[in-house]
Amino acid sequence: MWPERTPVAPARVGAMPLKFFLKLYARLAGVTALVVLLCAALFTGINSVRLQYWQERFPEPLMRWLAAAPAPAEQYHWLGAVLELREGNAAQFDLSPVVAERLGYGQVVSLDSNVGLRLFVAGVSGDILELRLADPYRDIARATGLILRWHLDSVQPAGRLEVADQMAEALNVDIQSVADDRLLPDSEVLAQVAERGLAFYRDGHNGRGRVMIQLADGELFRIDMPAPFNPWAWPLLLLVALVLGGVLAIALFLALREVDSNLRAVESVAVRIARGEMGARVEAGESRLVTRLAVSFNGMAEHIQRLVQVQREMIHAVSHELRTPVARIRFGVQMIEDCQDQEALQKQLDGIDGDIQELDELIDEILTYARLEQGGPVFSLQETSVTDIVRQVVSEQQLVRPELTIEGLVDPESEHWSMSDIEPRYIHRAIQNLVGNAGRYAAGNVRVTCHCDEDNCRIDVEDDGPGIPEEDWEKVFTAFARLDDSRTRTSGGYGLGLSIVRRILYWHGGHAFVGRSDTLGGARFSLVWPRKKPLEAVL
Repeated sequence: MWPERTPVAPARVGAMPLKFFLKLYARLAGVTALVVLLCAALFTGINSVRLQYWQERFPEPLMRWLAAAPAPAEQYHWLGAVLELREGNAAQFDLSPVVAERLGYGQVVSLDSNVGLRLFVAGVSGDILELRLADPYRDIARATGLILRWHLDSVQPAGRLEVADQMAEALNVDIQSVADDRLLPDSEVLAQVAERGLAFYRDGHNGRGRVMIQLADGELFRIDMPAPFNPWAWPLLLLVALVLGGVLAIALFLALREVDSNLRAVESVAVRIARGEMGARVEAGESRLVTRLAVSFNGMAEHIQRLVQVQREMIHAVSHELRTPVARIRFGVQMIEDCQDQEALQKQLDGIDGDIQELDELIDEILTYARLEQGGPVFSLQETSVTDIVRQVVSEQQLVRPELTIEGLVDPESEHWSMSDIEPRYIHRAIQNLVGNAGRYAAGNVRVTCHCDEDNCRIDVEDDGPGIPEEDWEKVFTAFARLDDSRTRTSGGYGLGLSIVRRILYWHGGHAFVGRSDTLGGARFSLVWPRKKPLEAVL
């Protein structure tokens, strides 16, 4: 059973900003929806009050005119064709005490009912006058026209304009005699006037109602009514727009203030890290709008902290590793001065050459490890046969260590899936390091097993040496780490080989781990990586 590994997901540069702005826009959209609902409720509420006010103020002149008449039911009985007029008291009309009190103050009161609009006013006799309207605007206009026609028919033509002006002021309308053809309505309206003596129509420009009346002698008068109720009046729209804009501005300010607060928190941590506080981190709580930014920033900070720590450890370890061969070279140079014969001189020169070779190998290991640790080399992934690399490493190491038996095992199924997306040079280096490491501690046998399937590649390197204690399994991959007992400095190496192996597997999206060999009894090092890389990882 292979151990689980943490895959290295390809970088998705646009994922975090996209989700961040979607979250921000979702919040703004939610706030906008709530504000729109608020404005709709405000619009409806204000219009209901405005409509109530209009329903009482618009018919008020007519209601007071009717209430001032000594006997409206007798004097204006011909209004029955237009208005439903009744007289009574509060009990007969089933009025509430509040409405009765308002009527006592001389106000005109309007009430909505299932039969239309009910208007009430207190008459001069003390009784209450009720007027029922199916279409308030049209019915008031037609009633006004009937009253005007009745009054103008009762006076002489010479005094009609004076009476018309008085009634216009009392009824709050504009009245003018139609003496100009340009004031005449269309033929359909004129036909209604000729048939009924009165016609209601609307101005095509502003929608205001007009009443054309014809007196008994044929004279025409036009009544221009006040504007009808307009729910889209510009002051109301301006108020709603101001409320909408104000609330959205406040919501946007609060949202941006939260973003600014979160970004300032990230900025403060960045400043602390710049001052040397490498352990500073952003608190990425669930309520933060930029949680993913905080998580990414913390990951970057941890990576920087680890690199700084690795750099410090490397400087310390390199200085320690270089000290020994340099000291031996200095000692060899001093010994050359005391050499009396050619044989002793050659021995010292060979020793100095070996120390220089050791320095060269150490520097190569350090540079390779630094290149892998500081962000990885520029990998050029190629589809290459893993089994061919394994056979090549086995043959090379067998030549280097003829005293050992190094065998490579590849099953037939692995040959079918041997092609993998890898950097051949680095995979070769990783396998070579493991086989070379096993050869240094093996008693006589090293076995390299390669297994590939559709998804993964795995290579196991086992030896019959003393093995590695379980408590040191993770330590062996630490840079410049050496174990006691059998794996000491006398065995060779610099403590970088296994660290290089792990970093190579890391950049291939895989993992390197160590265990105990069940067949040979020594250590078993395993390399596991995905056989095929995602397209974005290759790019």
